[in-house]
Amino acid sequence: MSRILTVGAAQLGPIQRNHSRASVVERLIVLLHQAADHGVQLVVYPELALTTFFPRWYLDDITEADHWYETSMPNAATQPLFDEAKRLAIGFCLGYALLETAADGTRHRHNVQTLVERDGSIVATYRKVHIPGHEHYEPDRPFQHAERYYFEPSSEGFGVWRAFGSLIGMMICNDRRWPESYRVMGLQGVEMILCGYNTPIHYVPDPGQDILQGFHNALVMQSGAYQNGTWVVGVAKGGVEEGVDSLAQSMIVAPSGQIVAQALTTDDELVVARCDLDWCAKYKGTLFDFDRYRRPEVYGRITSQRGVELPG
Repeated sequence: MSRILTVGAAQLGPIQRNHSRASVVERLIVLLHQAADHGVQLVVYPELALTTFFPRWYLDDITEADHWYETSMPNAATQPLFDEAKRLAIGFCLGYALLETAADGTRHRHNVQTLVERDGSIVATYRKVHIPGHEHYEPDRPFQHAERYYFEPSSEGFGVWRAFGSLIGMMICNDRRWPESYRVMGLQGVEMILCGYNTPIHYVPDPGQDILQGFHNALVMQSGAYQNGTWVVGVAKGGVEEGVDSLAQSMIVAPSGQIVAQALTTDDELVVARCDLDWCAKYKGTLFDFDRYRRPEVYGRITSQRGVELPG
């Protein structure tokens, strides 16, 4: 008998700077109710789902951005979402900015996703590994992409957790562009990867890539799914947010690499798929039987080398 996990990709339209967390949480709950109507067991929300994408602005004093971060989860603003999800027996994955204070008093800023089970218990919080963009103010840009100023990269890597009767992994936005993200989870037997993203359509370093944003978005998630025999759920915050046009095209990708469901708008939209977790074995046990076919002894450069080293 197949193991079916019904998943909802809960795409969001823009969150403007003046939108309150309370109003955003109301939108999340509306999508949650739609999910309940479709028998969804797990709802996946985008990256930075509680606020506008604030790294588009640069502040000399980073503490002036503290109000964009959560210091606990759940908190007063998000408790209604946790309560309603528990009442409906629906799990969810929520992306947000987290500000943590360590025991030694140092403060750490991370871009995170928290996975919550159907009973309301927190399974895990994943911290983004691959931080794109820049660290310093670049005045010639039409908008900033200062993620490397506002967030530090995680050193925890990519975990896989037993939840929802499956093996679940998480990644965030730029992580999806790196094959290592999928492969590290694939080597832990992952059956479903949850990925929230905020992707501006205009790519300042090379505007020629603008027209390819949707193609590249699908390309990396489809290839990662296929090469690791896993479902991938990619969820956007899209539309024109504070004057910046961002990619939508949320999608659910099968272990075959096929897109089985995709958003049609750039607004709040729920995309649903019944995901047969046993489909993963068709690829994990054949073409991508890692134990049989992988050759880690010849892959040393992947973990021992960071930049390109040209042959002599």
